[in-house]
Parts: sequence; C-alpha cells; structure tokens
Amino acid sequence: MAEPRRAAGLACLLGLLAGCGSPRADAPRVIILGIDGMDHGLTRSLMAEGRLPHLAGLADRGVFQPLGTSVPPLSPVAWSDFITGMDSGGHGIYDFIHRDPETMVPYLSTSRVVGEAEVFRLGRWQVPLGGETSESLRYGRPFWAALEERGIPTSILRMPANYPPSGLATRELSGMGTPDLLGTYGTFSFYTSVPFAFQGRTLSGGEVYPVDVIDGVVEAKLYGVDNPFLSEPTRVTTPFTVHVDPDEPVALLQVSGHERLLKVGEWTDWLPISMEMIPTQAIPVEARFYLRSTQPDFEMYVTPLNFDPMAPATPISHPDEFAAELAEATGRYYTQGMPEDTHSLKQHVLDRDEFLAQARIAGEELIEQFDYALQEYDDGLLFYYFGNLDQVSHMMWRPMDPGHPAYDPEKDREFKDVVGSLYERFDRLVGDTLERVSPGTLVVVMSDHGFASWRRGFNLNGWLRENGYLAARNPGARSDPGFLTNVDWSRTRAYALGLNGLYVNVRGREKEGVVPPDQRAALVEEIATKLLAVEDPATGQPAITKVYRRDEFYEDRGHLEIGPDLLVGYAKETKSTDESAGGSVTGEVFSDNELEWSGDHSMDHETVPGVLFASRPLKRPVERLKDLAGAILAEYGVEDFPGSPSEAP
Repeated sequence: MAEPRRAAGLACLLGLLAGCGSPRADAPRVIILGIDGMDHGLTRSLMAEGRLPHLAGLADRGVFQPLGTSVPPLSPVAWSDFITGMDSGGHGIYDFIHRDPETMVPYLSTSRVVGEAEVFRLGRWQVPLGGETSESLRYGRPFWAALEERGIPTSILRMPANYPPSGLATRELSGMGTPDLLGTYGTFSFYTSVPFAFQGRTLSGGEVYPVDVIDGVVEAKLYGVDNPFLSEPTRVTTPFTVHVDPDEPVALLQVSGHERLLKVGEWTDWLPISMEMIPTQAIPVEARFYLRSTQPDFEMYVTPLNFDPMAPATPISHPDEFAAELAEATGRYYTQGMPEDTHSLKQHVLDRDEFLAQARIAGEELIEQFDYALQEYDDGLLFYYFGNLDQVSHMMWRPMDPGHPAYDPEKDREFKDVVGSLYERFDRLVGDTLERVSPGTLVVVMSDHGFASWRRGFNLNGWLRENGYLAARNPGARSDPGFLTNVDWSRTRAYALGLNGLYVNVRGREKEGVVPPDQRAALVEEIATKLLAVEDPATGQPAITKVYRRDEFYEDRGHLEIGPDLLVGYAKETKSTDESAGGSVTGEVFSDNELEWSGDHSMDHETVPGVLFASRPLKRPVERLKDLAGAILAEYGVEDFPGSPSEAP
C-alpha cells in the first residue's frame, strides 16, 4: 500500500484552505452505528411489537428503510461498498476468499503479507532482516479521507475490510479482517484428557491438544507461529500449568507469570502472554482461558491468541498508540476481527450456553469501548462497528424457525429469543446515544445486509461435476481436502470457490486452463441459464434465483479481473455448502442443513436487505449500501465521491 500518512499529509498541504489540523467549526456532527446483520424484516416486526422504542422513534422523526446490500451480500464485500462508494468491480473484494489464477491457491481477500524477509543464516539459527509487511487488498479511496482533507476529524473504529488501517482518519481501529497470531480469522485451542477426543476429525477453526492429568497437574503449551529465528519450521510455544483440585470443581492456572483460580464454567480475564523466540525477542499476545471441566475429564478452552493491544505486533490502529489508549481506558480486548467463536459451537467444543457466554464477553467489550469513544467525541464524524448481532444470528437463527430441518422444539425453545434480545440491546444502545449527543447531531444506524434461515445446502462444485463441467481426480474419495486440490484440471471447464463464486478454467489465465478465452462468455451464459433452471427436489422451488455475470453486472471498473466470472444468488433459505465454498468437489448436490450455523445471508441480494435509520431526513436519497457514504459526505457539502476505481491499495 502507498504510504497513507504521507499521502494524507500531502493532500492536506495541497487541499482546501481549511487544511488538516484546522477543524471546521461549522461542520455537522455525525455518528454512524454500523450494526452488522441487522435485518430489515425482523427489525420492522420487533418495532411493531413495541420492543425497539428508540429505533421506532428514529423512524418516526427521520428515516427508516431497507438498505440494498452488495453482490454478493457478504460482509467484506458490503463494507467495502460502503467505504469506497463502489461495487466489487471497483474495490476488488468479491468474497472472504479469492484464488490466484497463476497458482490456483486460495487466499484471504482483504489483506496479505507482502515482501520476503531476508535472513542471515548460522547453523540452525537465522536472523530475520525485515522485509515483510501487511497490505490491504481493497482498492478505492475511503470516504473519510474526503472529510480529513477538509479539516473535519474522523474516528473510524472497527471498520471491516480496513486492515491494516488506512491511516487516513484521525483515529482508526481495524475490525473484521484483522487476524489472530496465526494469521487466521480465529483459531481456538482446546485441551482435553478425554481419550481419543475428536479422533479422525479435522476441526475447522480450532486445534485440539490431548493432555494428561498426572498427580492433579496438567502440563501443556500454547502454540504460536513458526519461530522466524530457527531455520527448521518450529512453532513458538509458551508453557502453562493447571493444578486440578481433587475434590472441588476448581483449578489453578499458571501462565506467563500469572495465576488465576477458576471454578468450572468460569473465564479468566485477558492474560498478557510473552511468546519467546530467543532470549531477547518475544511476541506479545493475550488470551482468555475457560475451564470447562475437571472431573471426570479435564477440558479447557483457550481463545485464539490475539495481538496484545498494549503492544500489537501488527498494525491495528492509527495512530499506533491508539490501540493501547483504548486498552488503558477500557481494559484489554479482542483485537481479532471476528471475536465471536462460531467455530467452537460448530465443532461442538463449546455448547450453546458456553458460546453465548463467550459472545457476550466479546459484545460487551465493543459496547464499553463505544461508550469511551462517545465520551471522547467532540466533532466531525464517528463511525463505530458492532459485529456481535451478525455472528450470534448465524448460530441462533434456527430456534426462531420451526420449519428448519434441524429444528428441535425441546432444545431450541429456550434459545428462541436470543436474537430478538440482542436487537433490544442495540435499541437501548441507540437510545443511550441519542440522550448523550448534542442537539443537531445526525445519528445514523445502518447494517450491511439482512438475514434469513439457512435450510438447504447447494454444492455448486457437485452440480458442476454432475453436469460435466468439472472432473475430480478422485471422485470416490471419502473426504475431499478442499482448496481445489482434488480437481482434474485437464477435464475441468468451470469450478467454484467461495460462498457465491463460479470461475471458468480459462486457458492462459488459470494455471492449467483449458477453455479458450473466446469461448469464456458463451460458457458463462450456458452455465447461468442452466443454474436458473435448477429446482430443489425437496421443495420443487428454484434453488437459484439470480445469476450475476461479472462483466455485465458491476457498474464500476478497474478490478473486474479479480472476481469470479459468475456470481450465484441462491434462493432465500438456500446457501452454498461449506465444502463447496472451501474448494471441495465431491458430495451430494442438495442437502439439509444440520449444522449449528443455521442463519445466513449469502443469497440473492434482494432477499436480504439491511436497514437504514437516521435521526432526520438525509439531503441525498439512499437506496443501496454503496450510495450511503456519498450521502453522508453530502451532509458536509462534499459532492465529488466516490474516488477513482483505478487507485491502487
């Protein structure tokens, strides 16, 4: 990425007379609450029941409407639409994962590590000489830069698809897309003495470590990244010890110089941990520990290793010291971008109550930090993101849907109102915000997309295989490792990767492409026509209600080549299977969704709109998420947005 702070400084030097550092006294005050996954239909229903009085008040005196979402309606895509005022064709984010056509290796869509660290080698040791940096893969100019250039301060806190922080706001804290220590969206650790626990299963999003309880003591290790000072790949570790009481359900945890006495069912606070690489170099991280069981078996869950906000080893804020300022004011916090550990519930490492307790910890951290941000807010624009509703809705939608194939009236009944109660929690947050802001402040509440029940799975790679477009190397494999490794490229014309993406195996573009470039468009049209005709045998209804031809659908240009050739808009309540999204090519085309992950939004975008509230009518009408930033800027008199789609990250 070009040096953002130097660019911002130059813009201020050459920009309008207001200049940076000279805040405009006449500038409007705007607060935007970004609530991920707030669904328009459910919001309207809860308002009608009288459960959201503060949002209803906004609707009465200002704005309440559906907000058209992105295509596809996935969070990194949608928030990039909002940030840049462009669709995927301009900002280049099409999914959570993309693929490199030259290698066919999938990669995370929003950021990457670039450069190769040079090393000086001496036997088993090596000395890294630097060279690697994190880089945003989102193109386009963020809307807040236009305000900063006019001397209007902005605070952009936890904005998704903004890692590393742009450096163009007065204050920034990165959000969704910020990795844990392992470079993932979140990898938990689970320590258990249960013999053969999870044997033969690959746990997505987590690692299981068998331990023994010897004379009431558990000796284990936390595992980090490969030690950059060792020539052979060797993970950095930190030991910890747990002393288990033989009679009572309690244990004493000792790690990195800290001690915590825990009852079964209790969480520690955030514990700062030093992961030593060599005696003079260590990685500062933090973790929370949860004691799940001591008898008859020992079980302990550990959160993903988060970067310590007091001394983050990766850029998570601007200025750099802002992350520590927040931690000093409100306590240590999750720095990973999606803190709610949905994987732990999907893999049945934690049960529903335990997942909700963990999600509550993550959610209350955000609310406490927002309280501090609101306290510090004086003027300009404040954006604050809340992801808790989205992640909990994914896992708790089924209890609201008796028609879901996995619905269990006995087990689901007590969780029926989890999601509705969260809507009420955010309504109270809105009410508190309205009470605390000065008169005339514009308060906007918005979401990136809505939600729906996920009842049926569609294996897009399975459909391509059955229809002769894709061939598997080992079609009879019991388990497919995914990541497109089981594809026979010599006999494959099209393949799927990500939640909505379909690619043509183009000769000269893909590593082992077979489709001549001049036949790509015709093949896309052929597949699109067939997909729209597919019926779900269980319902007799279309499985797919939209297909988006990349070259025709997107209005913005500059980075179309990054995206899939075709994007699939599944019918409401139908979604890509996880296996197909991850690049597996075996399995049945249709399936009932039996997973704990029971709600979703990666469907036909018209079926899952988000919400837009405002405390007064906006000067510029808004229909879609990509229009919203321009409407916010219009409140400040800024009309020249969005930026150029050719701007590189």
